[in-house]
Amino acid sequence: MKFGSVDNPEKVEYALPEDHPGTQSMLGQNGDPGKPNLFVGCAKWNRNDLKGFYPKGTGDELTYYSRQFNCVELNATFYNIFDEDQVKKWHDKVPADFKFFPKVNRYISHLKWLNGIEERTDDFIDSIVHFKEKLGTVFLQLRGNFKPKFFDRVQNFVEYWPEGIPLAVEFRHPDWFDEESVADELYALFEENDVANIITDTAGRRDLLHMRLTNNEAFIRYVGANHPTDVSRLDEWTQRLQIWHEQGLENIHFFVHQNKEKKSPQLAAHFINEMNKVFDTELFVPNVDGSGGQADLF
Repeated sequence: MKFGSVDNPEKVEYALPEDHPGTQSMLGQNGDPGKPNLFVGCAKWNRNDLKGFYPKGTGDELTYYSRQFNCVELNATFYNIFDEDQVKKWHDKVPADFKFFPKVNRYISHLKWLNGIEERTDDFIDSIVHFKEKLGTVFLQLRGNFKPKFFDRVQNFVEYWPEGIPLAVEFRHPDWFDEESVADELYALFEENDVANIITDTAGRRDLLHMRLTNNEAFIRYVGANHPTDVSRLDEWTQRLQIWHEQGLENIHFFVHQNKEKKSPQLAAHFINEMNKVFDTELFVPNVDGSGGQADLF
């Protein structure tokens, strides 16, 4: 994932900004902080992307991956809408507590810009429902030049989306968050329709750290810079999520990428280990060096 990559990651100021004031207010009104529902994973399970992760002789990559992580950010659905048989095959390969977080098909988000997409949205939903109980939050990613002038399209999509299937949205144009009136209208729309406001943490786009939750879900897409700072950045996220949990956060969905997908599994394993310490959870810490051990991060 090269979005937001920089040539000199050591020069970036990585400290997380202060929370948007609406986050604590929303969590305080809607939260019930027991142990969080914690899902941590990578963007893909493909061997070519996660080199060194799979032990020699691994037959089916998804079967192995799903015994190491409890979720995956499913980018395959961005490129194709899969038939029922394929989705069921994926469903049946993974453990009962595993979840898929599918990305909305690009025809809807990138080719049609959310315009006139009802039929294709129906087709997409008719596909992903076959994940059944293993379906996590579906996420819509919009183009970097998708501006607030298209707000009505976002509203129509959100209101068309069926109840009962969790939805999250990622915006990349800065005006969605920099223009206060636009941001307030967007947050109100998301809160009213129980839509998660995705937070993207990447070196070259610190402006996307809006720190505004709009429902009881922190959906975070973390992009490492292939640099030792990747670890300290994850540790700061652990601290911030602890604060949000104390304020009422129940659902944490955290996906680890890198600009070059070299050590995403190792970084995710480190994050899981730290989260287990903070929350007294028992999420399995993956074996990430291809031989059943824990590889060095850098």
